Amino acid sequence: METNDLLNLRKFLAPEIVYGRGALKLAGRHAENLGASRVLVVTDPGVQKAGWTSEVESSLSTSRIPFVTFSGVTSNPKDYEVMAGAEVCRNEGCDLIVAVGGGSPMDCAKGIGVVMGNHKNIREFEGVDEVPNPGPPLIFIPTTAGTSADVSQFAIITDTIRHVKIAVISKMVIPDIALVDPQTTITMPLELTAATGMDALCHAFEAFVSTAASPLTDMAALWATRLIAENLLQTCQEPENIACRDAMMMASLMAGLAFSNASLGMVHAMAHSLGGAFDLPHGECNAMLLEEVIHFNFDAASDKYVQLADAMRVHCDGAPVLSCASALSGHIASLRRKLGITQRLCNMGVSSADIPRLAGYAFKDPCLATNPRKATHYDIENIYKQIYE
Repeated sequence: METNDLLNLRKFLAPEIVYGRGALKLAGRHAENLGASRVLVVTDPGVQKAGWTSEVESSLSTSRIPFVTFSGVTSNPKDYEVMAGAEVCRNEGCDLIVAVGGGSPMDCAKGIGVVMGNHKNIREFEGVDEVPNPGPPLIFIPTTAGTSADVSQFAIITDTIRHVKIAVISKMVIPDIALVDPQTTITMPLELTAATGMDALCHAFEAFVSTAASPLTDMAALWATRLIAENLLQTCQEPENIACRDAMMMASLMAGLAFSNASLGMVHAMAHSLGGAFDLPHGECNAMLLEEVIHFNFDAASDKYVQLADAMRVHCDGAPVLSCASALSGHIASLRRKLGITQRLCNMGVSSADIPRLAGYAFKDPCLATNPRKATHYDIENIYKQIYE
């Protein structure tokens, strides 16, 4: 086979997905089907307070499966939280992991699984295909509509030694089963609904223009973009509208399938740098960066950005490239502001003196490899400056 043929090959990985209201109540049945004798439930205090953790625990109890719950997870999950969870898993003799929550509990659970299967610190698995052995089976139940960790082959963990986010990218962290229940998102606060929705939009945009995109990922990314454009703002205005919540959960799922297989780009590389250094909210960082990265990338993927604009009902047919780029980025900026995401880096504890260091971290992030336009250290610094104040 020719080298060019190999470069054009694409694969598509996904877990078994059960979608619909009431899906989380099937946790016990699926744990039983996978032969679990004792389950580690990974969650966080906010999800516990919302009541979703107890629903999952009840399902496990109904199936007579013993469990232990680990809730020592914070936003931007830390390496030491992963290691603490793995110690609980090992000491309690758990042979299956159920994660219930947003991206933080799910990424932490992935990390725990990696450590359980390979007996090393989670920091040693940074990169692509660096996980040699599988861990215990994973059942994931998302309670936010945006992170898509329930269907992706990415786990993002904060390395607290270097103050950076590391990406563990491997089919070994794809959950065995995703129980995707849109009802769980009803309890999301407004700020989280907005931020995770914009995270999903960034997933869709970056997957669609990625140099590793394929017809399968394009289809999922475009559909996710349409759903978000039609439902995100209304979801924030009508938080108990289950039809909108359902649409946003489906958008998150579709965007997750897209980016898991096509990878991401400059937005996420730069957001990971901010989150690792300053523990900033991931969705908000993405939202601030997207419009600037569109301007930077547009010439390199103009046909694709025009399709994304059309999916968002921003019509660019026949318009000059610069005008279309401005119309699309302006539309996203308007949406961001309507959602209440108006922060700038100068208000988030970041100093202008930090920008070169942040750019250095972003330049080394694996997500940058599939960005449609090659970026230099200087280019990344310049975009950080654009969102600084």
